[in-house]
Amino acid sequence: MKARAWRGWSLPGGLSSRIVLLSLVLLLVVQAAVFSVVRIAIEQSARRQVAQELRVGERVWLRLLEQNAQKLNQGASLLAADYGFRDAVGSGDLDTIASALENHGARIGATATALLDTRLQLRAVAEGQDAAALHSVLDGSLRALADDPSAYRIALVGGDAFQFVLVPMRAPVVVGWVLMGFPLNQKLLEDMRALSDVQLALFGRTPGQPSRVLATTLSPAALQALKQAGGQPAELPVDDDMLLARTVELDTSADTAVYTVLLRSVNQVVAPFHQAQVALAWITALGVLLFGAGSVVTARRVTTPLRALVSAAGELGRGRYDQPLQHTDRRDEIGGLARAFDTMRVDIAAQQAEIRRLAYWDRQTGLPNRARFREAVEQEIARRSGEDPPRSLSVLMLDLDRFKHVNDVMGYAFGDQLLRAVAKRLTQQGLRNGDMVARLGGDEFAVLLADSDATSAQQVARRIAKGFEQPLALGEQTVDISAGLGIACWPVHAVDTDTLLSRAEVAMYAAKSKTTVVQLYDAALDVGSVQTLSLLTELRRAVERDELRLFMQPKLRLEDSTVVAAEALVRWMHPERGLVPPLDFIPFAEQTGFVSQLTLWVFNAAAELLAQIGAGTLRISVNLSTRDLLDLEFPARLDAILERHGMPATGFCLEITESAIMDDPQRAQAVLQRLSDRGFKLSIDDFGTGYSSLAYLKRLPVDELKIDKSFVMNMEKDEDDAKIVRSTVDLAHNLGLTVVAEGVENALIWHQLRALNCDEGQGYFMSKPMPSADFLHWAQRWHQGEVLTHTGHGALLR
Repeated sequence: MKARAWRGWSLPGGLSSRIVLLSLVLLLVVQAAVFSVVRIAIEQSARRQVAQELRVGERVWLRLLEQNAQKLNQGASLLAADYGFRDAVGSGDLDTIASALENHGARIGATATALLDTRLQLRAVAEGQDAAALHSVLDGSLRALADDPSAYRIALVGGDAFQFVLVPMRAPVVVGWVLMGFPLNQKLLEDMRALSDVQLALFGRTPGQPSRVLATTLSPAALQALKQAGGQPAELPVDDDMLLARTVELDTSADTAVYTVLLRSVNQVVAPFHQAQVALAWITALGVLLFGAGSVVTARRVTTPLRALVSAAGELGRGRYDQPLQHTDRRDEIGGLARAFDTMRVDIAAQQAEIRRLAYWDRQTGLPNRARFREAVEQEIARRSGEDPPRSLSVLMLDLDRFKHVNDVMGYAFGDQLLRAVAKRLTQQGLRNGDMVARLGGDEFAVLLADSDATSAQQVARRIAKGFEQPLALGEQTVDISAGLGIACWPVHAVDTDTLLSRAEVAMYAAKSKTTVVQLYDAALDVGSVQTLSLLTELRRAVERDELRLFMQPKLRLEDSTVVAAEALVRWMHPERGLVPPLDFIPFAEQTGFVSQLTLWVFNAAAELLAQIGAGTLRISVNLSTRDLLDLEFPARLDAILERHGMPATGFCLEITESAIMDDPQRAQAVLQRLSDRGFKLSIDDFGTGYSSLAYLKRLPVDELKIDKSFVMNMEKDEDDAKIVRSTVDLAHNLGLTVVAEGVENALIWHQLRALNCDEGQGYFMSKPMPSADFLHWAQRWHQGEVLTHTGHGALLR
């Protein structure tokens, strides 16, 4: 019975709910009406108060100008009474007069000072002042100042507003007049702003020109609104505020005008009245609280668990998945929702754990990967950087010998077992807390030795090398394995993480090339570092200075000789060395990581070309490197380029080598899947020369195989190469993939490939790589039948 009563009370839309809702609506309508009346009354009262403050502000402003004029008058009077000055005036010493005018004007801040004769004509000005600029002041209005020396005049001189006073010089009769002008500048307006809550804007206008702001205390937004309103509005809306304005004319001569606009914010006046509105809001809230008390009690059974779910959702958003949700034991809809949220929490926690594991741990060996190792080295360096002296640390880098041979002979499953065995042997070398063993990729491992100098690092390296002297037993197979070990120490050999890892790698390759097993880094090993740095700098400048050139090599459909695609290639037009061959900078770019910048440059140039010729006309192939496939942000970078040029992803084919995929198959597969989902066509380049297995090929979202030219070029002479090409074509077609053969050097190869049902061909028989601009003309002429190949057998393709 109680359960039924509770369910009836909590039904939405019931009588009690309608009564509460109607009461709340009526209360809110009444309060809204009261709020409206109060708001209108406050608005009207505030406008009256602002108008009064503006009138008071006008009087204060004029009074401030009068006080300023008195200061000027006193300064001018002192100068007029100065004996030396009077003597200079009597003797006509103009240099002394100009110097005295300059000195006295500087004392009181007057920047316009002059001596007039008894006819009020200009006789001398202060040193450094422009006499011609003062002629605009020497008009009939000065006669009024001569009649009333206590008065002042506002006038424009050289585009600036000045406040002028005129004081007679007697001996004892009037023998001349001293004219002084004080600039009406920002400081004067700030003084006025400090005396009142009024904002000011000083304007000046000359004949034939609009009014110009000379000084202001307004904000940039308010000043811009004032200019747009014409300079003399009565009201000025600015953002969410309303400013009331009052114009005070300071000079309205026939030629010029100087006036001040006083402004006062209505919102500032209204602000204190908001307390009444707040009180009304509290009354409204109290009424709503009283009328809604019953509804709150009724809804608590629903809202409480919902709030718990909202809080739990927030915790999930912050990455906290360890707290189970409440109310999962309820048997109603809320309980079902809570259980669904809890299931989602468990699933997301598992997915996040898997993502973190994939991001920082190597799946094959269970060791930290390159990203985690670099992060650990960086943290250790940062921890020691503040020490004096800092404790050293060492990085030991290891690369297995003959590992690819083991893969080729024994297969990749056996190679994976070997990697796991090597990882286990490395972790059993008596490492200390803080040390770390990681797999960087392929057959390359690294060891972080915390608190280790060069001597102790070499001891550990020799112990590891000695450990590899014992063959590894894997099932029924016994494998002898060796490795080259390189060592670099911080801070002796490098001061940052990347340099430390790079130099450990340099030492490792030196150990492998010199067969010394263990090699400590030495600057002599890195003889190419200066040249490398120079080449890297030049490559960066090549991108910045637009020295790279886009070349295109066409791909033809073998069935009907139609140009269906082209491969985008990069060339470097060096300002001094001319066209740099790709082999002179592409391998270096791959080694240093700059190849990622080259990839983005080529893709951007290709997208620009495709936008020029129109999407759907042909497909452009772009080569990707290993570093591109290991960059999880790479698909987003391509998206940005496509969006900038308005091109679809379907207009591009991305070519990847087998070796690039095999460096980190799982991570490469994730990036390739994201690229495929975006619509890119994916191609395996140089197929047949790498080490990938059909198992990986089956899982990869590729659309095309590109047979390496080493097989294609010899297929007319070597039956084994012809069989490899035939098998690859059949394999690709059975997997639903298209096939491109590169290295088509003559018509015989062309016809052999067409007989094997190969889909597309690429090679010098059709065309060498050419600049992108030439490619457009070549493609047009090809389709018109005007192009013959360099062999003279172009007609055979028709």
